[in-house]
Amino acid sequence: MHAPAGASGGSIFGKMKRERCIFRQLGRGTHSDATTTFPQGALAHRDRTIRNSDFGAFTEIGARSVILNSSMGDYSYCARGRDSANARIGKFVNIAANVRIGPTDHPMDRASLHHFLYRSDMYWPEEEPDSRFFAAHAARQVTIGHDVWIGHGAIIRPEITIGHGAVVGAGAVVTRDVAPYTVMVGGPAERLRCRFPKQIARRLTELAWWDWDHARLRLALSNFRQLDAAQFLQKYEDVSLH
Repeated sequence: MHAPAGASGGSIFGKMKRERCIFRQLGRGTHSDATTTFPQGALAHRDRTIRNSDFGAFTEIGARSVILNSSMGDYSYCARGRDSANARIGKFVNIAANVRIGPTDHPMDRASLHHFLYRSDMYWPEEEPDSRFFAAHAARQVTIGHDVWIGHGAIIRPEITIGHGAVVGAGAVVTRDVAPYTVMVGGPAERLRCRFPKQIARRLTELAWWDWDHARLRLALSNFRQLDAAQFLQKYEDVSLH
């Protein structure tokens, strides 16, 4: 993943401070339908297509992204070229460029794999799309927890659940559920290691810092930066910040 840019403003993060006051549609070729909800503070870049989706506060959508029938929690962002459908994404999720979430399966049990079977109107104007096919695909939702990192070019198959704090490596193909605070790599993705001991992972989940309000996050910023997970827990888990 990339880090926030400095004063040069070269990355999508460079203009955050100036542009986050309202939702911005940057550039030509953008599309968002009436069933999409953009809160104050959200930011979407050029040439993106968004349908039937909603976004939390301080979310960001990279250029050339396609997002269908999905939601993103507060502070989550995706870099350029994300393609996702039927996904429920938590807060503080970090999605790198060219990630695919919930791709469509072709009908492997039919005589043909081709999408003329279900996008029939593209070939015969008198035909309708196969609504049963699309309804079945929409029901196969991906669920991603809070504070997850999905690396460049990863693919998350439909009906997958990724737990809080997990990491999906660049280019990984996730074909099964991912436990919280687990690092997954490869294709098909396999567990590389756990980020923390089970007790630390459990305590972070119970702390649920991702539910803190914006002001309290700001007060804790220096400790997020300077303390490791165990030290952070020691400082905050006995303090009521919810």
